Amino acid sequence: MANHTTNTESTPAPAASPTLAAMLRVGVIGLGNMGGPMAGHMVAAGLDVHVNARRPEAMSALVDQGATAHPTPADVARNADVVVFVVPDLPDVEAILEGPDGLLAGVTGPLVIVVSSTVSPEGVRLLGDRLAAHTSGLVHVVDAPVSGGARGAIAGTLAIMVGGSDADVSRAWPALEACGNPSHLGALGAGQVAKACNQMIVASTVVALSEASIVARRAGLDVQALFDLLGTGLAGSQVMEQKKDSLIAREHPSSGPARFMVKDLNFATAEARRGGTATPQLDVLSELFTGLTEAGLGDQDVSVAQTYIENMHRP
Repeated sequence: MANHTTNTESTPAPAASPTLAAMLRVGVIGLGNMGGPMAGHMVAAGLDVHVNARRPEAMSALVDQGATAHPTPADVARNADVVVFVVPDLPDVEAILEGPDGLLAGVTGPLVIVVSSTVSPEGVRLLGDRLAAHTSGLVHVVDAPVSGGARGAIAGTLAIMVGGSDADVSRAWPALEACGNPSHLGALGAGQVAKACNQMIVASTVVALSEASIVARRAGLDVQALFDLLGTGLAGSQVMEQKKDSLIAREHPSSGPARFMVKDLNFATAEARRGGTATPQLDVLSELFTGLTEAGLGDQDVSVAQTYIENMHRP
C-alpha cells in the first residue's frame, strides 16, 4: 500500500491561469440538492460544463443555463478534463466508473476525478492508487467534500475541503472556486479527514441544540426567543442558524438524510482509530444516529435528532 501523509497546515492551490481556466472542460455527475447548484455556478463562472444524471429533468435547467447534457458518464469523460462527482458514497462513484457506458470507458486523455462526496479517507486514497494503476497514470483523483448544505450550494458559499497533489488540485481549482471557498489541506484523503471532523462538530451541535430545545420547551420557555438570544452569544453557530427553524417548528424536512450521518461518523471513527485517538463524544453520536435511523427517522433532516430524543425515556 502506498504511504500517504496529510499536511497539518492549509495551503492554497497553485493558481490556474485565466486562459487555462477559461478553456477548462468540467463534467458534473450527480445533480441533486448539492450537485445541481454547484454545476450551475460553474456554468455562471464561464466554464465549459458537461453533465449526466439518471433523471433527464435534472439536466434540463442546466442545459438552459448553457451546460451540455450527455446520455452516459463515458460521454462526459470524452468531453471533460475534470469530472466532479456529487453522489452519496464511494460505491456510487464506483458504479458510475465501471461498465461499457461508465466513465472510465470514455477516458482518452488525462483526467482529474474530483470526489465531492463524503467518503472514507482511506477509501479515496485506495481509489486514487487503483485508478492511476488501471489507466497507466491517465486518471488522477482529488477529494473535495463540501459543507454548507443545500443553502450553501445555492448561494455558492460552500466550504470545500480539498486533498490531492498540487498539480491535480490546481487543475480542478476553477471548478471548485466557482462553488465556494476551497482550501487545499494536503495529500489525497486530507479533504475527507477534514469533512469527518466537520461532521463530528455538526452532529454534536445538532444534538446539543435538540436537547436544549426540549429542555427549554418542557420548562415553559419560548424556544424561538431562546435561540434568538443564544445566537448572539458563544452558543451561536451556522448550524444553529440553519437548523433553528426546524427545531422551533419540530418539523424536519430533509435537505440531506440523517442516515448519511451514520456513515460519516463511521469514517471519523475509522480515522480516529488509525491515529490512536480516543473519541468519547463521537461514540455517543454514532450510537444516537444509528438508533434514529433504525427507528425509521433516517430519511428526515439531521435535526430529526430532536424527535428521537423527545421519544427517549430517561432511566
